[in-house]
Amino acid sequence: MGTPCKSVVWFRRDLRVEDNPALAAAARAGSVLPVYIWCPKEEGQFIPGRVSRWWLKQSLLHLDQSLKSLGARLVMIKAEDSFEALVGCARAVGANQVVYNHLYDPISIVRDHKVKQKLAELGIHVHSFNADLLYEPWEVHDETGHAFTTFEAYWSKCMNMSTEPITLLPPRNLVLAAGPVQSSTIEELGLEDESEKSSNALLSRGWSPGWSNADKTLDEFLSERLKDYSIHRQKVEGATTSLLSPYIHFGELSIRKVYQRVWMKQVLWVKEGNSSAEESVNFFLRAIGLREYSRYICFNFPFTYEKSLMENLRHFPWRYDEGLFKLWRQGRTGYPLVDAGMRELWATGWIHNRIRVIVSSFCVKFLQLPWTWGMKYFWDTLLDADLESDILGWQYISGSLPDGHELDRMDEPEVQGCKYDPEGEYVRHWLPELARLPTEWIHHPWDAPASVLRAAGVELGHNYPRPVVDITLARECLMTAISMMDGLDAAAQAAKMNGMDEGVADNSCIVAETTRVPRVLVKRNVSPSSSSQDQKVPTFHINQGCPDKHHVLVNDGDKVNQTYLRDQCKPGSSRMDEDLKSTAESSSLRKRSISSSECVVPPSYSPCSSNEINRREPSATGESSSTHSWSEKFDMDTDTADKEEYVDAQGSIDCPRPSKRPATLDP
Repeated sequence: MGTPCKSVVWFRRDLRVEDNPALAAAARAGSVLPVYIWCPKEEGQFIPGRVSRWWLKQSLLHLDQSLKSLGARLVMIKAEDSFEALVGCARAVGANQVVYNHLYDPISIVRDHKVKQKLAELGIHVHSFNADLLYEPWEVHDETGHAFTTFEAYWSKCMNMSTEPITLLPPRNLVLAAGPVQSSTIEELGLEDESEKSSNALLSRGWSPGWSNADKTLDEFLSERLKDYSIHRQKVEGATTSLLSPYIHFGELSIRKVYQRVWMKQVLWVKEGNSSAEESVNFFLRAIGLREYSRYICFNFPFTYEKSLMENLRHFPWRYDEGLFKLWRQGRTGYPLVDAGMRELWATGWIHNRIRVIVSSFCVKFLQLPWTWGMKYFWDTLLDADLESDILGWQYISGSLPDGHELDRMDEPEVQGCKYDPEGEYVRHWLPELARLPTEWIHHPWDAPASVLRAAGVELGHNYPRPVVDITLARECLMTAISMMDGLDAAAQAAKMNGMDEGVADNSCIVAETTRVPRVLVKRNVSPSSSSQDQKVPTFHINQGCPDKHHVLVNDGDKVNQTYLRDQCKPGSSRMDEDLKSTAESSSLRKRSISSSECVVPPSYSPCSSNEINRREPSATGESSSTHSWSEKFDMDTDTADKEEYVDAQGSIDCPRPSKRPATLDP
């Protein structure tokens, strides 16, 4: 890039002008054409939900104004194919290079590499950069070169690495690459339709999207709440945490900038001897680390978007009950803290990280609904919906990670309510039907005397539901399910050892008698022709023939196999093993049987009979009644937090309660 050139800057989840490596590199090289491509077809089941699309729309408008102030403008395009849109832009302005910043979710990795290869074939140079992480996933590995599978080991390694993240100042000005580019207006992108605007209007009362507003929110957090973060971060009512997660997810705020600003505060407070404030910084930096770890896990183990990291969890007999799922979604479980959280989520697109833990734990442990269903619903409804963080959070809660919650751990909602909402203010705010109930009974109204319920205007089973499941019975059902899981897993392992199945080879290694996690080789030689800035792509090769033969995982530098996501060997062949979607070569070849029904409940198993758990028939509004995986039944950031949480830098916000629920979606 020694001579001036024209560059197409492909914006995605990096909607800022400050500390944007791709924009900075393009500005240094010559003229630029900033482009945002909205391609819902490529997003598939992971298309953002209503509130996420509202944020995206506001953020794009804000970015466009910022770019105009620097001398350029944002070209917005609605397309069927990102590659075709980029080629059209490059040809229109005569650009000879395309630059963008890395993404780490499985779909983006495959799409980006496909685009990169095709552009290179046309003679267009492509450069990609790290703008989302402190450390790239391929930079962190253990002593043997393999990927970490526990957070503590991963973050300890990161904190001992010598590299210091450096933020980039915004360019002073931009030279627009002129040409006949076909662009769309923000309304033509279709991010928000007329039926959604009245509901979305409420969001602007509590949130101000845009990268400059992100800076203001960061400044406010650092000056007002960071010092007491360790004390107040668990309070579920009020703005007690950073509120930065949506800004970070959409790339309006650089994680490197956040890290540096917080670290500078830590240096100051250590010098002053303020141990309480120093502890707050440590908690918050850990939250940043968990967000990093979510990308690390998703990049190195891409199958985790719908399968557990630990192999034995494949045999857990989930309850595919859409009636229970609907009661949970609508906040009608009969457990006040759970219901309050789910209603706040629907009304505002936001819930405190502690409430996220409580409602997700109830979904997985008490109702035994698949964690993938809950993850999908969070993706659809959260303002800061973030695929990688949602994957980490739901796998953590469901016992699918080596260092996550134990599968048999059940935190009762009543106890959690007394601990995190002791005065019942949060419940009263979101459940007005319980507003007059005394604090003594607010978290367990079913135990209140009839006279107390009458005085409070509460009619259990009428204006507030009775508990959908008994706690004691739910515990027994979970223990039964775990016992069945262990039995099925032991039988499967015995069958392997006895050579009863041909199976396929995978990249699992046994780390305990009943718990197995994959091993992925991270450290590898880099092709001399590749730039140190470019993204290293997870890849594998498959032997020719049907997928029921041995699959061999190898690392092949910057090449990517296009069967990476749910492709088949050839028309009519069976689907390849999803667990083979890992980053590098296998540590050993192991045989494994694959059940064709591993994603459905065994027909002979019913942990609780229909009269033990209240069941509701699916509504006649088009809800599916099949027992396929969630990705076939439902259309699909939080950040992450400490050992007891899974969302970083998050908090509550007092948003006005809407006069009525949005009519655009049945929760």
